[in-house]
Amino acid sequence: METNRRNFLKSVGVGVGSLSVFGLKAKTAQAELKRKLEDVKQLSPLDIAKDENFWFYVQQAFNIDRSIINLNNGGVHPCPTIVMDAVKRYMDFSNGAPAYNSWRVLRPRKELIRKKLADTFGCSPEEIAITRNVTESLQIALLGLHLNAGDEVITTTHDYPSMKNALYQRQLREGIVVKTFPFHYPPKSLTELTDLFEKNITPKTKMILICHVTNLTGQVFPVKEICQMARKKNIEVVIDGAHAFGHFHFKQKDLDCDFYGANLHKWMMAPIGTGCLYVKKERIKDIWPLFPAADPLSDDIRKFEHVGTQPEALKLAVGDALTFHHGIGAKRKEERLRYLRNYWALSIEKLKGAKMLTSYDPKQSCGIGTFTIEKFDMAKLSQVLWQKHNIYNINVSVPPMEEGGERIVGMRVSPSIYTTLRELDVFVEAVTFYVNNGLPN
Repeated sequence: METNRRNFLKSVGVGVGSLSVFGLKAKTAQAELKRKLEDVKQLSPLDIAKDENFWFYVQQAFNIDRSIINLNNGGVHPCPTIVMDAVKRYMDFSNGAPAYNSWRVLRPRKELIRKKLADTFGCSPEEIAITRNVTESLQIALLGLHLNAGDEVITTTHDYPSMKNALYQRQLREGIVVKTFPFHYPPKSLTELTDLFEKNITPKTKMILICHVTNLTGQVFPVKEICQMARKKNIEVVIDGAHAFGHFHFKQKDLDCDFYGANLHKWMMAPIGTGCLYVKKERIKDIWPLFPAADPLSDDIRKFEHVGTQPEALKLAVGDALTFHHGIGAKRKEERLRYLRNYWALSIEKLKGAKMLTSYDPKQSCGIGTFTIEKFDMAKLSQVLWQKHNIYNINVSVPPMEEGGERIVGMRVSPSIYTTLRELDVFVEAVTFYVNNGLPN
């Protein structure tokens, strides 16, 4: 961990040309951050999560637009300044002589990024493919694994549409059967979710698709327990890690999964258009690549990366995002995100008619929270927050908890480590005003 922090401090002080870092002079920023890291090194992540003095210096790492309050970081996350500087640096170098600089110089360096990603996820570099996003990652697995007509795939009603669409296409073309089922939110425990998957398995079930974290309510699923249960029944499990990787701390061994896809441009804060796919080494040969490769049945993870010419700069800048992630500390970041969620949610849930759709249990959630207000126009509330207060978030339509029930329109709130408490106060004050006084006509 100390080595990662030293590398982080070094990275923010060199290699960025004459550009400033953190909105301050580079040398000053480096010295201040080093001092802050030293100040808190004996503190627990839980204590650091509440240290506004420390997080002030982290907030300055982002060159963001403070004229709006962005509470939709779960959609796509802004990069730290050092990551954007790296993108520009690699882009400029590539553009000088693209056929040589991009293909012969930058592309081979991608192997170091693969190793860094593998170290972060806790696997071999030969098990990590670098992709453009989680949709590409998961559709490699969902479309590439063998299924016969009549085979069942089960997933929840909360799983992401792009992934379910891949399965529905196979249903139309190949005759597989896709079944979805609801669950109560928030559930009483993670065991409730594991039991629900097992209950919905039939002799025809051959694949399970689950979100590590759902995009609707931020519900964390018991991936390891579901994978181990399914493995005993010879059922494949594909994990959608779009909202998990970089959000909270875990390794592959904590999941015991064979297939895991993730975005890097969400909570890992890498450039937009980066993702990764983990496939257990002995399973690589079992998946057909999405884009045909020279040897589609090989066990080389790189067969999933044959997608034509693409900007190598984005992939190389992932290395800077990983450096930033480890420099701050994965567990510190996790606890800060959870602290920010609790900060606004504990105030909002006191309002008349308000209900949190996300569990406070740290095993079931982290930085994402969704709430609704009974008999209140949540869509109009979001519109008013944006138009009158420059607060940006999204509404989500959450499926019913039981067959035949009604959908719930909620507001998903996802602040990040650059979000200030005062910005969350503005959000809470605005929502409180409209709940108490009504929405404008």
